[in-house]
Amino acid sequence: MTKPTAKEIRMMARVADLPVDDEAATRVANSICPAFDAFAPIAGSLPFDLEPAMYVLAQMTKVSK
Repeated sequence: MTKPTAKEIRMMARVADLPVDDEAATRVANSICPAFDAFAPIAGSLPFDLEPAMYVLAQMTKVSK
């Protein structure tokens, strides 16, 4: 798990069809870096996916009992 750069944030936003300028991408990259630092000791050992898009998919999926 690596910290995303502003360039990577812009690319991810472009894929999601969201307009993000250079300043906003830099702010996003700087604001999420502490979370990456906090999870670094356990990176790769969690039994679930932390990718944000999967959160929406999980919310939209009906769970059968």
